[in-house]
Amino acid sequence: MQQSQRITRRSASNLALAFCLLPRTTREDMAVLYAFCREVDDVADDPTAPLEERRARLDLWRRDIRRACNGQTPELAVCRELQPIIEWYRLPLTLFEELLDGVAMDLEISRYETWEQLDLYCYRVASVVGLLSLPIFGCRHPASREYAIALGRALQLTNILRDVATDAARGRIYLPLEEMRACGVTVEDILACRYSPAFVELARRVARRARRYYRQASELRPEEDRQALIAAELMGAVYWRLLRKLERRRFNVFEGPPARLSRAFKALLILRTWYRHVTGQPGSDYGWD
Repeated sequence: MQQSQRITRRSASNLALAFCLLPRTTREDMAVLYAFCREVDDVADDPTAPLEERRARLDLWRRDIRRACNGQTPELAVCRELQPIIEWYRLPLTLFEELLDGVAMDLEISRYETWEQLDLYCYRVASVVGLLSLPIFGCRHPASREYAIALGRALQLTNILRDVATDAARGRIYLPLEEMRACGVTVEDILACRYSPAFVELARRVARRARRYYRQASELRPEEDRQALIAAELMGAVYWRLLRKLERRRFNVFEGPPARLSRAFKALLILRTWYRHVTGQPGSDYGWD
């Protein structure tokens, strides 16, 4: 697991942060899954590589994860480290291929016309990661699947709102064009990073949709899997606060430093999430004002 551990340690992502609440074996297994997700995502986001090269590299990852799932010897170190985890937890190839399909969308699609199209993207790049994590977490209740789908979409929509300017610099717009037109926001407005009352209304609509997914996840979380889902619950708490921070800024993501939570505040959320779980407090620490 050396390669996967290095990838996870050098990442400053909120997902990697959430592993601190997991038992050691679960944490180590999740680090390997995270490393796979991180590596394939970095392929799509590599600005130094030509498009054809990124397609070829994703195809290599796709072929190698098939080897890992089919009991053959993978070529890539991360896939070799992932193979025993795939076998132990019976992680299905179909979910890995859904994830790779989502990552590949970033190579081929720079605009999303409808909410339905964007929901598919969010499911593939975020919800699927949750679905792959459930067996590793030790979840047993069937409702945990719908919980993971809802929470994944909530987290990804929060990411999309936070990263509007960063994505625009890459020529990407994830905000649905149908919603942009309804609010009077043009593609040129986003690419030029124009902050306006129309953009604020557009962002509010996206935030409302994210809030619905957070609430769904909170309501769907089965009590039976409360302890198993502690890392996911921390993720929900962190991203919920990030969404609230964006709302307080009136979604001005074009000026000033990016919206982030401080290390001290994240540490507080870790303690708060742990305390909620050990004391058996009902509900989740997100989705409700």
